[in-house]
Amino acid sequence: MAPIFAYIEHRGGVPDDTAAELAAAARTIDATSAPTAILTGAGADLGAVAESLRASYDEVWTIGGDALAHPNAELVRAALVGALPRGSVVLVAHNHFGMDMAPGLAVRMQAAMVSDILGIEAVDGTSMRAVRQEFGGQVSAHVRCDLSAGAVVTVRPGAFKPAGGAPVNGRVVDKSSAIGAIAARRRYIETVVAEAGDVDITKHSVLVSVGRGIQDQENVALAEALAEALGAAVSCSRPVVDAKWLEKSRQVGTSGQTVKPKVYLACGISGAFQHLAGLKGSPFIVAVNKNPKAPIFQYADVGIVDDVLEFIPALTEKVRARS
Repeated sequence: MAPIFAYIEHRGGVPDDTAAELAAAARTIDATSAPTAILTGAGADLGAVAESLRASYDEVWTIGGDALAHPNAELVRAALVGALPRGSVVLVAHNHFGMDMAPGLAVRMQAAMVSDILGIEAVDGTSMRAVRQEFGGQVSAHVRCDLSAGAVVTVRPGAFKPAGGAPVNGRVVDKSSAIGAIAARRRYIETVVAEAGDVDITKHSVLVSVGRGIQDQENVALAEALAEALGAAVSCSRPVVDAKWLEKSRQVGTSGQTVKPKVYLACGISGAFQHLAGLKGSPFIVAVNKNPKAPIFQYADVGIVDDVLEFIPALTEKVRARS
């Protein structure tokens, strides 16, 4: 089996939540060998992230340099190509940065490319069969990927549960000298922070989130009543913001807020990866949708097939009665 690497994103000295998920995915591909984490960045944050990953990975490779201080897919691709051995399998989180970086990396590595996988069904040493979704999650596609010449695989956040067990206590290896000079045709300018709304959904431990299934702006009041009864906040998916039923600051997802609630009640939300990528920290997900084949049910801890316009008032009444 080819060596397996996981590219880990980080911010402020803290690795992304997908770090443990990528480790679990790597061990699904090859349970007999330990995956290696690979990081790029600059300054003390890089070392802090590397130390925190030693518990999950046998080795943590770091590639440091001033040019890598800010995320730039062109520079990261060049750094990885310089450091990775030929024929490597590289796992990357399927998010904005991963979708930007991974395809070009596969081209430069002359390797196979599989995007947005949800599961791995079988591995025979030279190939694997992965599961991904088509047509907005309505169809599951089973894809065979040849690993003999290496591969770049993007993994949907939340698809693999972090493995438990004792810490690995891996070692940190500096690979900065292996990459040589790197340059890019684009440069980092600034990070624009989204404006805060009247409610900061990132601070709440319980969220009542509504999607297209709420049908009309007037029905958002049903979710607000339930949130009040639960001591929660109301959040939403992108279609609700696009319809101007709730403000942008309430949106969860890749183009909205990243949240880490303890409980996430998804009402009338289909479960597209762009929305689920905004959920971090493995919350307890309760999904309510009248479509029994909605993708959200694949991630929910509790799934309820029902019309949200009938379910939400009934649940609100029960919660108030118990209070």
